[in-house]
Amino acid sequence: MPFDDLMNDTVKVLKQDGEIISDIKSSVQKDKIFIQRSDILIETGDLIQRSMSNGAEETYKVIDPGFHEKFHGIPAGYQMDVIKLGLPEAKAAVQHITYNISGTNNRINQHSTDNSVNIVNSNSELQEHISALRNEIDRLSLPEEEQLASYEVIDAVEAQVESGKPSKAVVKTLLNGLPNAGSIASIGSFIVSLLG
Repeated sequence: MPFDDLMNDTVKVLKQDGEIISDIKSSVQKDKIFIQRSDILIETGDLIQRSMSNGAEETYKVIDPGFHEKFHGIPAGYQMDVIKLGLPEAKAAVQHITYNISGTNNRINQHSTDNSVNIVNSNSELQEHISALRNEIDRLSLPEEEQLASYEVIDAVEAQVESGKPSKAVVKTLLNGLPNAGSIASIGSFIVSLLG
């Protein structure tokens, strides 16, 4: 009898880093779960969720993954030692999974529908004027120490703009620290006016 015939359960692995691996054929026993796959990494602390034909769901915590390599006719896979979690423990364990996302408008919807609307203001006009300030500092041929100090001021202005909630007063004060030149003053006043 092939080992695949013994894999009557379907589980998903909930990794501690938030990754979910679904539709894994397995054999779930009282304190053990057998999976005949070597293409996935299962680690101590990962959760195994089993969905049953009656609509119920069980959650197990991996105590020892028990990975073994292929041996003669036995395929590589896992013979995991697990503990079954009760409903409160399972809910708490699943809620402690951390999702790390970044970027504009990224989100995670787990078992829900997303009806939100996100508006992104990339401040491209502000970025153009910050870049123009740097070009103007280059053009002025300032002493090296003054040039470096000016770049630091412009970096601080840029950090304020990128924070999402720039303080107009802080930006204005920072811009006042730049060398006195008509072109720098006009670019600076335009940046302040864009802040609202």
